[in-house]
Amino acid sequence: MNIQNAAKQFYDYSIFIKGFAKATIKRYKLVIDFYCKITGVTEVEHATQASVRELLYYGRSQRNWSSNTAIVFHKSLMVFFRWCIQQGYLVENPVAGIEKPHLEQKLPQKLTRQNALRMLEIIYNYSWKNRFLRERNHAMFATFIFAGLRKSELLNLRYADVDIENLTIFIRQGKGSKDRIVPMSMTLAEILKRYLEERKKLIITCAEFFTSSTRNQGLTDDGLKHIVDHIKAVSGIAFSVHKLRHTFATLMLEGGCDIYALSKMMGHSDIKTTTIYLAATTEHLKAQIMKHPLNSVS
Repeated sequence: MNIQNAAKQFYDYSIFIKGFAKATIKRYKLVIDFYCKITGVTEVEHATQASVRELLYYGRSQRNWSSNTAIVFHKSLMVFFRWCIQQGYLVENPVAGIEKPHLEQKLPQKLTRQNALRMLEIIYNYSWKNRFLRERNHAMFATFIFAGLRKSELLNLRYADVDIENLTIFIRQGKGSKDRIVPMSMTLAEILKRYLEERKKLIITCAEFFTSSTRNQGLTDDGLKHIVDHIKAVSGIAFSVHKLRHTFATLMLEGGCDIYALSKMMGHSDIKTTTIYLAATTEHLKAQIMKHPLNSVS
């Protein structure tokens, strides 16, 4: 069985039967295509443990893959070949028996409280072409910092999902195809109100919440990337959208948010994922150390 033909069937199965997100399918395709390119394997039955090891060794030694990248390739191929076995295209899984690299325990990169505030101030006070751009861009980055949304969640946010009156943001089919509700602070609500006033003036009617300034449609991935690059250049602050999500989490902990509530707001399926932020915020740890019962002893 040609591996690319099998892969197309696998993608359809993953989309229509398993209900996987487009980003997941994109990752599977990248991994399978790269496996075929590096190993020269064209038929499913020619996939061997040796060829998978060749790919992982190449990635680690020549492409400087991180442990996390290698694990993603390992996991993706494991799932694909497992499906191939179920279809009768393969007898044994060539990934089985290949150990995964140890995952480095790195602290999530974040902005300091001062840099987060400075970035929002720069965005608001920058000389944008018009008021709509100012309010929209300020509202977008405030949403990242005050609500911790992922990039895809912000771009997929719909007008009806933002309830300013009840201070909630409905995340529709976030990571893992899960819906969730994120509470909204009064500060963020006021920022979003100002954006909606400018949006109304332009008579924008599309379903997306954050929109283009020139077309009646939602902001695109490329459009957001262009804005991020521009703000990085103007502010001199090195950041990514995901770093803003990390910033939200650490600031919430520093403010006294409990880990369970934060896990729900972040949309984590396992609270263990959220606990990494406990180590990323020294302010939270300092507050906890003061609870030592012998601190009062002189």
